[in-house]
Amino acid sequence: MRRVRPSRRQRLAAIMVVVIGLLCVGFATGFGGASSPEPAVQAFLLDWQQGRYAQAAALTTGNDAQVVSQLTAAYTDLDATNAFLAMNSVTQHGDTAVATFKATVDLAQTGQQWSYIGRFSLAVRNGQWLVNWAPDAINPSLGPGDRLAVLTSFSPRAPVEDSDGQPLLSSSTDYHVGVYPGRLSNMARTAAEFSLITGLSDQQVLGQIRAAPPRQFLSLLTLDPASPQFQGIWSRLVKVPGLTSQRKTERLFGSAAAEVVGTIGTENSGALRAEGAAYQPGETVGLSGLEQTYQDTLAGTPSTSIVVVNAAGQTVATLSTTAGQAGTPVRTTIDSHDQAVAAAALAARHNSGEIVAVDSSTGEVRALAAHQAGSVPLPPDGPLAARLQPGMAFSIVSAAALLGTGDVSTSQPLPCQNVANVGGQTFTYQPGPAASTTFAADFAAGCGTAFATMSEKLTARQLSTVERSFGIGTPWNLRVPAFSGSAAAVTGQAGVAAQVTGTGGVLMSPLGMAMVAAEVDAGTGRTPVIVAADPPSTWQAPLSTSKLGELRQLMRQAVQSGSARGANVPGEPVYGQSGVVQTGAHAYLSWFVGYRGSMAVAVIETGTTQAQAAAALAGAFLSHIS
Repeated sequence: MRRVRPSRRQRLAAIMVVVIGLLCVGFATGFGGASSPEPAVQAFLLDWQQGRYAQAAALTTGNDAQVVSQLTAAYTDLDATNAFLAMNSVTQHGDTAVATFKATVDLAQTGQQWSYIGRFSLAVRNGQWLVNWAPDAINPSLGPGDRLAVLTSFSPRAPVEDSDGQPLLSSSTDYHVGVYPGRLSNMARTAAEFSLITGLSDQQVLGQIRAAPPRQFLSLLTLDPASPQFQGIWSRLVKVPGLTSQRKTERLFGSAAAEVVGTIGTENSGALRAEGAAYQPGETVGLSGLEQTYQDTLAGTPSTSIVVVNAAGQTVATLSTTAGQAGTPVRTTIDSHDQAVAAAALAARHNSGEIVAVDSSTGEVRALAAHQAGSVPLPPDGPLAARLQPGMAFSIVSAAALLGTGDVSTSQPLPCQNVANVGGQTFTYQPGPAASTTFAADFAAGCGTAFATMSEKLTARQLSTVERSFGIGTPWNLRVPAFSGSAAAVTGQAGVAAQVTGTGGVLMSPLGMAMVAAEVDAGTGRTPVIVAADPPSTWQAPLSTSKLGELRQLMRQAVQSGSARGANVPGEPVYGQSGVVQTGAHAYLSWFVGYRGSMAVAVIETGTTQAQAAAALAGAFLSHIS
């Protein structure tokens, strides 16, 4: 039989098959007779990543119980939420090998990731590849007795500042309740009892305690001793084993301008829990005011370091540091001197009151203060957002509307009566009738019946136009909740008369009325400004120069000889109007709205009588403003 010799191409193909087969055998069994360590490396990393620590320990040369304990604690000590382990390389030398892997650890505290390259050696034992166990198999920087820990720190919260860049938060005492982790006899019990009292997650608290260096004080919660809740929670916390406290002085809770600045919550704030935020020691959150609006700006981000702690509780190495970002201050238009004068004027009164002061030429809010005293509390929502009937203080707007018709002069006779009926609705004036008077005198006296009668010269549309020209209902970009006022749409003469007298669906905040006075003063309407970087919107006042002059003289006469004369202090003349609104049985709210120089103000004061108390309060404030 003839033998057929293979072609050159066939011989090359056969050689390639042999070579490939040999390579496959080499990768599968290891060159030099040993099998590949890669399957063992993959199995060990996968078991470790998935929390199968006993299976992972069986793939090492170490004591199973010790390896399980060390692997369990490896990332638990960092309060990690996840860890991803990926084989990087394996270098084999006969029966020994070195493997590297990449570890990526999710840190619960900051939502950040920490990555590093790990390394361990392997050897063949009884025909099986095993990891040569030592603590540095977890991380190259770990030695016997060492563990990983995480340090997280926030920079002090940035301040809300006054117009000169000085903090509006005053220094006050607070208490940091916390632990020295290494001194705790039972971490889980301490965490559970602390969490039960504070409403925090016991697992998250426990994770933070475990993650912290054992010999350093770990602050778990910051408390304001001036808060109503302090005594109740403090008396329970002092009974928790292992808890201790440190007293500090910080700019955190006290403010000279709380209505603007707002309030701050700490680690157990409901606002943080509502957002689903993980518990993080040292975290603060704005609950109201500019602190809430500029939360991210003021709080910044924390710094996080991964460290190695030895058996004695000392930090011996820093493996990674993620620098945080300090908060950025927010500057306001508040003048600290004017704010202090407002606070002092309010503190000297026996009744509750509020003062708003605005720079008429810029719209910048210079002072915003409130004080609770006496038997009649302040209305809700504060000087920025309260919705109040202004009463005859609103006659500034009404007089502008009447003067703008061209049919009304300040000197024309206009009786002030006890009772007036307009459009079927009855209006009354408590001080009593005046036999012979003028429109100017009626304005000065705050005679509601005269204004109700005079309103017959106005249409609802004319009044509404002037109200809008004073910015009532205008959107404000004030960064905090505020109310520019509202005037309900009216039909019929009775409705117009009611609005002219500051009732009938007219609602204003003290700030809204201060902006009315500022517009009369400057001749230009503006939206208010609290954050210094925000520009106001502007528009022209609704009156001609001559009519605006007449309105100013009406306001001057009200202060000189009318119902607002309590504000008639020596020096630069004060212009304004007052009013009193009954808010309940034996409960009244008095108003003063006006200006002096370039300072426009709105003042309210509660009381049990119809006394025009707010005018005197305004005078006490304005007399100390340069």
